[in-house]
Amino acid sequence: MAGDAKKLQPIIIKRVKKGGHAAHGGAWKIAYADFVTAMMAFFLLMWLLGSTSEGDRKGISDYFQSPMKVALQGGPGAGASNSVLTGGGKDLTQQVGQTRKGDGQDASAKKMSRAELKAEVAKRDAKTLAALSAKIAQAIASNPKLSEFSSQIKLEVTPDGLQIQIIDDQKRPMFDSGSAAVKPYMRDILREIGIVLTDVENKVSMDGHTDRTPYGNAARGYSNWELSADRANAARRELVLAGMPEEKLVRVVGMASSLLLEPDNPFSPSNRRISILVMTKDAEERMLGADRVPLEPETEGPPATGEPPAKSPP
Repeated sequence: MAGDAKKLQPIIIKRVKKGGHAAHGGAWKIAYADFVTAMMAFFLLMWLLGSTSEGDRKGISDYFQSPMKVALQGGPGAGASNSVLTGGGKDLTQQVGQTRKGDGQDASAKKMSRAELKAEVAKRDAKTLAALSAKIAQAIASNPKLSEFSSQIKLEVTPDGLQIQIIDDQKRPMFDSGSAAVKPYMRDILREIGIVLTDVENKVSMDGHTDRTPYGNAARGYSNWELSADRANAARRELVLAGMPEEKLVRVVGMASSLLLEPDNPFSPSNRRISILVMTKDAEERMLGADRVPLEPETEGPPATGEPPAKSPP
């Protein structure tokens, strides 16, 4: 009986069921894909920056700093449209009107440019007149006939230009007494000066002066005023005959004794003189007006330092 009981006991088999891994959701794959994409974009950006010119990089930088301003460059202004930009136009800093930035600055720059041009012309005048003074002195010193009269010729650079004064002397008068007839040596001096002035672009003014001695024939209405004017005109003719273009002359006047060289000695022969002024551009402006004097250099002939003409007029 006992053996039969053992045979009837059920056999229980226990099986251990192994569980699977917990679900992760696959989020790491997305993160890894984003990382790889970012790295590819970074290396692509580095490659593009390395192969782009400096000007293109500057344009890209400007676009990201102010995209609206760059978008308006080169196109029609926005002032005529329903734009929200104040004032419209290409300049985003303007408050009213379709204007350009720097309109007032342009006018100021033009004024400064003219001032700078005048300064440049003044420097050129100073250099030209200094060279002209040296050239006249050299021409007189190298001429035996004229060197003995060098004491009667005074050269001085003034703010108005180079002043050439031919002064009378008691022993060597420039004109006949009470007349506008030019003495032979005076003619030689004027001809030599006229040859040198032929190559100068500056304008010339001439003044005639007398001393305080009254003219002997004043009863006929002819005085020192007429005498000084006639002498200045006679000197002008000699300069023109020497080859100086007559259009260089802007004024020929007689000053009589109104501007004495020696005020303390009004009857001195030194007060009788012919004054030739080679004018600066600034002096020309004051005499003729700024609108009639071009600041640009003229092209009438070679500079003052050039050689004199090969032939002088008869």
